[in-house]
Amino acid sequence: MELRVLDKTDEELRIEVAGEDHTFMNVLKGALLESDGVTAATYDMNPEQSGGQTEPILSIKTEAGVDPLDALEDASDAVSDRMGTLYEDIEDAFASAA
Repeated sequence: MELRVLDKTDEELRIEVAGEDHTFMNVLKGALLESDGVTAATYDMNPEQSGGQTEPILSIKTEAGVDPLDALEDASDAVSDRMGTLYEDIEDAFASAA
């Protein structure tokens, strides 16, 4: 995954997330929206509306005092934790089925 910061202010961030699709972007957006201090999170992948851009552009807005990069890090950690839990649940399910 390649990340490129397009715009950043104290409460807003626009970042390109190269190589990802709707599946990952929806999960990350959902984790951001559940994060404290995040007021908006969305992404755009529509090349017709974005001048031919095909890589997802993630936009994050936060409350005053909340750095959007910190919010992105927290949301990424939350996604990673959930995936670890899912993996463990799948292993347990297979172990009990055997």
